[in-house]
Amino acid sequence: MSLNEEKRINPLIGLFIGRIDLSNLKFTVGEVTFKYGSFINAIINFLIIALVIFLLVKLVNKITPKKEVEEDDLAPTNEEIYLRQIRDLLQEKNK
Repeated sequence: MSLNEEKRINPLIGLFIGRIDLSNLKFTVGEVTFKYGSFINAIINFLIIALVIFLLVKLVNKITPKKEVEEDDLAPTNEEIYLRQIRDLLQEKNK
């Protein structure tokens, strides 16, 4: 995470969880230190960004006009006409 992201997003996270700095959370096993707080911060940042993008897409989809189905799109194509004729001929032949 870049420094700019930390300046913008982490204060927002702090508003919701009571100004707790999760990046300092860690546990030590022997000589190895696992800093899981940064991972939790990254997950929270991802979820916030995903929610904002989701809401923006929903808003844009609501604002943009929907394309109306035209009568020309419903007219059968030449291929469909030929296939129907073949089907009808086969049905007549099998009677």
